[in-house]
Formats: sequence, C-alpha cells, structure tokens
Amino acid sequence: MKKLFASFALLGLLLIKPNASAQDTNFFVFLCFGQSNMEGFPGIAEEDKGPVDERFQMLAAVDFPKQARVKGNWYPGVPPLSRPSAGLGPGDYFGRTLVSNLPSHIKVGVVNVSIGGCKIELFEKDSYQSYVAIAPKWMTNTIATYSGNPYRHLVEMAKRAQKDGVIKGILLHQGESNTNDKEWPNKVKGIYGNLLKDLGLKAEDVPLIAGEVVNADQNGACASMNKIIADLPKTIPTAHVVSSAGCAARGDRLHFTAAGYREFGKRYGEKMLSVLGYKVAETR
Repeated sequence: MKKLFASFALLGLLLIKPNASAQDTNFFVFLCFGQSNMEGFPGIAEEDKGPVDERFQMLAAVDFPKQARVKGNWYPGVPPLSRPSAGLGPGDYFGRTLVSNLPSHIKVGVVNVSIGGCKIELFEKDSYQSYVAIAPKWMTNTIATYSGNPYRHLVEMAKRAQKDGVIKGILLHQGESNTNDKEWPNKVKGIYGNLLKDLGLKAEDVPLIAGEVVNADQNGACASMNKIIADLPKTIPTAHVVSSAGCAARGDRLHFTAAGYREFGKRYGEKMLSVLGYKVAETR
C-alpha cells in the first residue's frame, strides 16, 4: 500500500512540475550583446537606480554578489544589467520604454552578455579562440567571467530564459573596435544566423536592432563606422538601425553620458515596438 501511495505521489509531482515552469508567451525576452556601450559604462546616477516597473526584468548572466543576484535568476531591471561593475547602457531605457508602452499583461526581460573593447569576432562561435588568443589581459579576465566563451554563454542564458518567456528580438551595440571594417555586416549576419539556429528561432520572429556608435554631431571618435552600420539591413533583411544623432557623449568620444544612454535606450525601445507592431505613446 505504501509503495502504491508513493507511486501516485511521484506521478502527481511529475504532472505538476511542467506547469510550474511553463513558458509564458506574454513574457517578451530580448538578448543584448556587444562591447562597452551595451555592457554599460560604469557609473549609475541616482535617478536611474529605480525603482523600475516590476514588469521589466533582467536575467543575471553571472553572479552579482554586491546586488545579491544569482546567475540564472530573474530580478527587477535595475542597472547594472550585464555584470556587477558595469553601469547604465541602452538596455536600461529600452526595457523601461517597452513596459511603459506595452499592454499591462506583458512583461519584458533582457539577457545581456557584453564585453568592453571587444571586436565582433569574439562572438563568432567557430573562430572566437583566435581572437581570445591575442586579446589583452584585461579583456581575457572579463571573458573568463563568461566561461571563456561569451557566445556559448549567451546561448546558454538564452535557453534558460526560454524556459520562462519567448525571445522576441536581439539588441546589438558594437562597432568601435571594428571601425572601417567593411566585412562587419557579414560577420554580424553569421552571428545572428548562429543564434537563430542554436535557439530554434526564425528571423521573421526575432528582429535585430543595432545602434550607431557615437555620432559625428558629438565628434565621435569612430563615427565613420556608422556608414557601415547603416548597411546592415542590406545584409540582414530583419535588421534595423537606431540613430545615435543627438545622444550626448562623454569626453572620450566613445561612450555616451547618462542622458545619452537614456535617449538612446528609448530609441531602441521605440524601434522595437514599431517593428513588433505596437504603437508608441506620444511623450516627446
């Protein structure tokens, strides 16, 4: 009798478990990758620390001891979104813009794996080792936090996120370290294609939104790269480019100010909303 009871109890647990971790189609997940601007430039102003709408969540891609966040778990989307030492980036106001414009039953989650200073080659799954081999020590230390393979780490975290929600788009900010590299669009196409394949996604369901580097109107050190970034939709039909014109930059002419990130993030958000078929509230 005890064995029979135990069998029924086990069957009950097996039946309950799938529902406890069922995928929520109203939980929109977005993958973020790139270099330092997407990573989040160190420094977070008081007004950016939250609180944020609980519908905006971030998946901790690594452990955040200072913020009491554990890798693989969801938390409110308060910066930093990529790593404990990072700061504000476009992903912050991207998420805030989405939840303020989407229906109240829809949640938004971001998964951010970005490495300051890296070339796009670091995310090429079949050849990243060649880049890591010549990367500076400060960068390899960061790469090590992603198990030595940022692309694989992003895929693993994305698969974790897919247990809870649906991947609806990919955000990219990279290019400073590939300035004037005319093959950049093709390299991005390869990475985008690998992500779609490895995650079982279709391009028409998962647009790629790429942002310009610091614009020429801000005397951007790498502004010439924006001409190449502008060609991305010619290479990837489901890609869209967000302008950085007017987004305030820091004195290094490579990174944006907090105000610049806020505006840039809103533009990412508004572009994604438009691509997904949602209207943007008139707030400007």
